[in-house]
Amino acid sequence: MLQIDTWKRVLIWLVCVAGLLAALPNTFYTRVEQSNDAWAQIEVEGETPERLTVAEQWPKWMPSGLVNLGLDLRGGAHLLAEVQVSDVYTARMDALWPEVRNVLRDERGTIGTFRRIPEAPADQIRLRLSDAAGMSRALELVRGLANPVTSLTGAGATDITVSGQGDVITIALSDEEKLASDDRTVRQSLEIIRRRIDEVGTREPTIQRQGSDRILIQVPGIGSAAELKDIIGTTAQLTFNPVVSRGSDADASAGIGNKVIPSIDEPGTYYTVESAPVVTGEELVDAQPAFDQNGQPAVNFRFNTAGARKFGDYTAQNIGAPFAIVLDDEVISAPVIRSHIPGGSGIITGNFSVEDSTQLAVLLRAGALPAELQFLEERTIGPELGQDSIDAGKVATVVAFAAVLVFMVLSYGLFGFFANIALILNIALIFGALSLIGGTLTLPGIAGIVLTVGMAVDANVLIFERIREELKAGRGPARAIDEGYAKALSAIVDANITTFITAVILFAIGSGPVRGFAITLGLGILTSVFTAIFVTRLIIVMWFERRRPKTIEV
Repeated sequence: MLQIDTWKRVLIWLVCVAGLLAALPNTFYTRVEQSNDAWAQIEVEGETPERLTVAEQWPKWMPSGLVNLGLDLRGGAHLLAEVQVSDVYTARMDALWPEVRNVLRDERGTIGTFRRIPEAPADQIRLRLSDAAGMSRALELVRGLANPVTSLTGAGATDITVSGQGDVITIALSDEEKLASDDRTVRQSLEIIRRRIDEVGTREPTIQRQGSDRILIQVPGIGSAAELKDIIGTTAQLTFNPVVSRGSDADASAGIGNKVIPSIDEPGTYYTVESAPVVTGEELVDAQPAFDQNGQPAVNFRFNTAGARKFGDYTAQNIGAPFAIVLDDEVISAPVIRSHIPGGSGIITGNFSVEDSTQLAVLLRAGALPAELQFLEERTIGPELGQDSIDAGKVATVVAFAAVLVFMVLSYGLFGFFANIALILNIALIFGALSLIGGTLTLPGIAGIVLTVGMAVDANVLIFERIREELKAGRGPARAIDEGYAKALSAIVDANITTFITAVILFAIGSGPVRGFAITLGLGILTSVFTAIFVTRLIIVMWFERRRPKTIEV
């Protein structure tokens, strides 16, 4: 009856030990604040935001993750960024130029030759025709490249306007397309910032749009705005550009439609590449850190269908020619195309460390910021609630926890003491899980933990009351314990499944403090079911095997 296999016992205790080890660093931390020179350990008082790090004497081989405290408990970093939406106009025009060039090239017999005028605003392309008589035909061809604006406010409008004067054609983004482009750029920037800061959804940052082109960013647990800027400031714009030439002169004339950019791996080397890329990082669907054939850190990448087709067509038509892999206007590498590369996958090699390749893969997966961010305001922020409220919350939590422990002992005696051991392990497992996933603890999160304490006790109460009923029915101690757990199991599982579904829904549709509550509630449900069904039972079985009592009192 009261039999638990040895492997199950070992597994249960291993889970408990792992949870305790993961939670333990939270009791051996140091508080540090960023100084101008380096991280210096200081005594933090009042509402100064600090960073928590594991003490230096903590063994390196043990888990060292800490639970992040939310803005309401510890403060963090604050940035107000302005998205330079005009940067997108230039990129848009550069991407349009090859299409304009191709459509006009086929009609050179009618319109004559043409060339692009370099001195033009960012949102325009200007062409000069050699024969002004071909103006009407050229305008007709270029206007055929216009597309409807994908915006409710721009219904019926096209994305470009085309006009001609004398022998000059002007192609400009329409006002409706600029509005739509600005909105898309800010939305995309906001989402990419969110993915970079909170890739797994547990850090609980505040990232909000303000006005037409500004984004407010507040992240808990970061000691300075400079650290936050390092996380989100890298644009990680990856492009694959045809190489025109290679040299050592940074001021060399690039020519129309080209640009000169430096090499990362080869100091003093500069590449002249075509400004219009063959494929961009926006068409990447995955990037993972890896190692090349020589065992050096690298990054594997894979394009979507459209990117794979363009990449494959280009490599098939340019075998023997070099092409540049460009990251943020610096050439990572410039390999020679040895053969056709179908499938849209490849590898980026360079002078990377393992950390560099991992960071690059994360940035590429998150996507490139479509435009530069200008930081208008940067500062650290203190706790929102105030120290008095935080202290009151701590006292309330401790009092509630102590009251539950006393109640269980008074109500169920020795069995209540066993339940209290499991309850303490339950709290440790919650903090261990939060440390492992990098979760953020807010005041609503603490409320979720308090609720979990009650639910964990509720599960044990159901079990113990069932055991009492079996004892009253004349069952022996071993049979009563076994039947009590068996009959209470379905009620415990049903109640916790419905609550867990609620926690999942809150996490999926909520944000900020709501997510904090959902995370601790969801983790608490899993740990409370584990401790109530497995840990408490194992403790009781081990006690029963040692004592072999003829009667028991619950």
